[in-house]
Amino acid sequence: MAKRIQLSRTGDSDVLELTDVAPVDPGPGEVRVANRAVGLNFIDIYFRTGLYPAPALPTGLGTEAAGVVDAVGEGVTHLKAGDRVAYAQGPLGAYGELHTLPADKVVVLPDGIDFETAAASMLKGLTVQYLMRQTHRLEAGETVLWHAAAGGVGSIACQWARALGVKLIGTVSSPEKAALARQNGAWATIDYTRENVVERVRELTDGAMCDVVYDSVGKDTWETSLDCLKPRSLMVSFGNASGAVEGVNLGILNQKGSLFTTRPSLNGYADTRERLEVMAAELFDMLESGKVKVDIAQRYPLAEAGKAQDALQGRQTTGSTILLP
Repeated sequence: MAKRIQLSRTGDSDVLELTDVAPVDPGPGEVRVANRAVGLNFIDIYFRTGLYPAPALPTGLGTEAAGVVDAVGEGVTHLKAGDRVAYAQGPLGAYGELHTLPADKVVVLPDGIDFETAAASMLKGLTVQYLMRQTHRLEAGETVLWHAAAGGVGSIACQWARALGVKLIGTVSSPEKAALARQNGAWATIDYTRENVVERVRELTDGAMCDVVYDSVGKDTWETSLDCLKPRSLMVSFGNASGAVEGVNLGILNQKGSLFTTRPSLNGYADTRERLEVMAAELFDMLESGKVKVDIAQRYPLAEAGKAQDALQGRQTTGSTILLP
């Protein structure tokens, strides 16, 4: 038997239960990974609350972890038992000691990257990779606005932007988070609890506004984000921390300057093993070069997954959070 977190109904964090389950043998094209560290992400909360429906209940939770290949299914040739690996996609169930998933969603982990760093950075780092290098390929000198700049994804984005020569303006909720974002490479920060975001962006850019806005907050910041863009620029809505953006009138994009908008996801970019491996290679290069360093600011035992999610949802965390099986 193996320990895992599962839920039989959606709701608050008290629906999460630590249970014993029989290990699932890998089928054709699958591997089983013995997790050493598990990543915590906002998307896990979306599945727990039902904002994103799980395929069935009861269900496991989580899609990101790092560990060692425990067993290999028929037809898998790029992985073998004992390989150090990491993953950020696949079926729910990463919150556990063992997880069986498609081998095409698993990449070999370089020796220079430890399990905790990988678990804290795979989903967040791959997210930053596709947002900054694919959704819009940022170039030195461009100016972007990034909401929640002191969080797990934001902390990586600040460093990656600095490495690219991009001016990243980060929104934060406290002086402490502002200091952290600037330390990570943010060009400027805006404390949205005390400052008007649009007016401050206008001041910082001498009225030019931003080339791209990256918004993981959703409903509460949608209009503000659009008002921070220069004409014919791009609004990237990639999360729903405050709830989903609904009732959007496309005409508003015209009114605010012939804007573009997109709602991307990791699965939409890392949709083949080949693309995933290229993206992971760029992320691993950033980590091994030291251009991106992962701040694991919170560690929780697997059994305290609910407590960890409450801290993340309550914006009480900085950097990345991991669960330890």
